[in-house]
Amino acid sequence: MTISWRKSDEEKIAAVHLPLGHAGYSATCRLQERLHTLRCRGEICDTVLSVEHEPSFTIGRSGSTADIIVPQDLLQHAGITVHKVDRGGEITYHGPGQLVIYPIVDLRDHGRDLKRYISNLEQGVINLLDRFAISADRRPGFPGVWVDSRKIAAIGVYIKHWVTRHGLALNINVDKTHFAMINPCGLDVETVSLEDLADRCPSMGEIAAALLAELGSLFHWRISTGNPAEHWDDKAV
Repeated sequence: MTISWRKSDEEKIAAVHLPLGHAGYSATCRLQERLHTLRCRGEICDTVLSVEHEPSFTIGRSGSTADIIVPQDLLQHAGITVHKVDRGGEITYHGPGQLVIYPIVDLRDHGRDLKRYISNLEQGVINLLDRFAISADRRPGFPGVWVDSRKIAAIGVYIKHWVTRHGLALNINVDKTHFAMINPCGLDVETVSLEDLADRCPSMGEIAAALLAELGSLFHWRISTGNPAEHWDDKAV
């Protein structure tokens, strides 16, 4: 069921999409933090980042390095960095072939309901996959999106002063050997990519546009595209 917090499409909330392309994880975190501060002050509107990261493992507040199941030298050989972060959840993977969406959203404009916010992130992915005749759903107690018993999208969020950071990661055509180095989200589960399930695997740009359209409908956003170069700091990589 699609959840909406607005009774009419006549009222839209302004939002800006910043397409970052390929970007390092640490630099993107710093960008999120700056935008979060600006959103808390009301100096910017809801802002949605889309990005494809270099290979990284990120460990949330409930996570542990114990869920990395290979030696450190294998991580270094694969070029995978490890980051401890302030989002909820445990360990997950980011890397090429994965679309990551970071909404910087003021939930005071969206019902002040974190559970509903997470549900809508999941629903956006579910609706997107339905476009490709892929049936996906939630798994009670485990945020994210699943196709049968296989996980196709991870969700982990942070909220302060009702403003969000972090978000969702959707597997398009990821390197499964990297996922095999961890217990994703602390679980012994199989991950899956869209290319494993769809007759035709769309480009990253096509998927990003379609997912933003689904999220825009759920959040009643009026989305415009911004210039990421106006927001990076001089340390961005």
